[in-house]
Amino acid sequence: SPQVQPFLPQWLAEPRRVQKRIRENLCPVRDVPGIHPRLLKKLQMNGIDSFFPVQAEVIPAILQSAAHGYLLGRGGFRPKDICVSAPTGSGKTLAFVIPIVQVLLDRVVCHIRALVVLPTKELAQQVSKVFNVYTDGTGLKVVLITGQKSFAKEQEMLVQKKVTGYCSLADIVVATPGRLTDHINQTPGFSLTQLRFLVVDEADRMIDDMHQNCLNQIVKAAFQGENHSGSSMLFQRTKPGPLTAASSCSPQIPLQKLLFSATLTQDPEKLQQLDLFQPRLFTSVYSEKNRDGIETEQSTNNKYTLPEGLSQCYVPCDLNSKPLLLLYFMLKMKFTRVLCFTNSREASHRLFLLVQAFGGITVAEFSSRLTPNERKRTMKEFEQGKIQLLISTDATARGIDVKGVNYVINYDAPQFIRTYIHRVGRTARAGEAGVAFSLVLRIQERRFLRMLRDAGIQDIQKHPVKGNSLKPLVQQYEGALCKLEKTVK
Repeated sequence: SPQVQPFLPQWLAEPRRVQKRIRENLCPVRDVPGIHPRLLKKLQMNGIDSFFPVQAEVIPAILQSAAHGYLLGRGGFRPKDICVSAPTGSGKTLAFVIPIVQVLLDRVVCHIRALVVLPTKELAQQVSKVFNVYTDGTGLKVVLITGQKSFAKEQEMLVQKKVTGYCSLADIVVATPGRLTDHINQTPGFSLTQLRFLVVDEADRMIDDMHQNCLNQIVKAAFQGENHSGSSMLFQRTKPGPLTAASSCSPQIPLQKLLFSATLTQDPEKLQQLDLFQPRLFTSVYSEKNRDGIETEQSTNNKYTLPEGLSQCYVPCDLNSKPLLLLYFMLKMKFTRVLCFTNSREASHRLFLLVQAFGGITVAEFSSRLTPNERKRTMKEFEQGKIQLLISTDATARGIDVKGVNYVINYDAPQFIRTYIHRVGRTARAGEAGVAFSLVLRIQERRFLRMLRDAGIQDIQKHPVKGNSLKPLVQQYEGALCKLEKTVK
């Protein structure tokens, strides 16, 4: 039977396509219209003189939607929501930081006007760091709430109680879902009624069931007409509907949603849950046209783009040879700056102990076992090249911008295509070169290759390693195993 094509809303069917070849399509910062001189200067001070394609497209789009101040959209209409689907390392963070800071530059009273929600603490920290760079000296206040400080301490950072009532100490809040929901429900004076931008980064993760509730709560809090003291607010916000005389008489602060992801779901029903308003989709995730400008058949199902400089290989192997292969790559092939993924915290920890017991490799683990400060330190040492092998789980590494990863090794083959895309996207960032190796058990091989093929990924090379190459490592490896058993006991 013919496949049923789901009906795609027009905005999904006809997105604005963004160049995916980053290096050849850099756009000088000065050529992007409408950026405030103050921010141009900041960008220059940070060594940024050109934007990636995603940034060059999305920044003006957001700025334009706020061209008449943040109270009204263009021509008095509510601004359109924006979705951006672009590969890892293509510069999504700056694409929302710059326009948000610029739109808020001339605010008079401090209220939470931008809220950025991210699935993990590390990502939230990373994003708030970027915000801090660009708000420095502007008077705008950025507050990070991820539960790293006590709840009471976070409350102090967010609101201040005065005789006249509560006032906000934050213009921009960067948060993880759990802690954010707690503040919405338990912090007196924490108000989202003036929210202008809601940024959902890593949107596919956030739309998943566990966080959907958080997004609903944000929207509910943003549209609470009455504030708690019972007096009616100056700016009543009504849920968007048809424009009527009544709905257009009071100025409304429009709430604009900005969704970013490397694997923005292609599923319109999921996106429907987000209740988007006339959304525009920017994507660099599409198939290439051939020389005659006709889309090539085989590539129309490329749902995901991978970084350009990435080479992909897989090594068919059996369970016992996996640790040996990793040691072989590190010691005989002299791989450096390797990020190695396992499927669980336990597997990460055990592999870390094993490599440590074997000796000769500077290795660290990166998992939720570590405190945030330990993770920071580990990351720094890895970036400085003091650690050659970093063993991690997916939870910890998602979205993290690690500088200079030369190799990604999937010690455990990923079960989902998204996991694969995110892992291998930790290398070859910002147009650099990088290699991804996946160790695939022979019984997984067919499924693994089919998963990649279904996602339109054709260019992965088989890279068998002969048993003879591993033999010299066996004796020392068995010694390390015995050492490990003793430690575990």
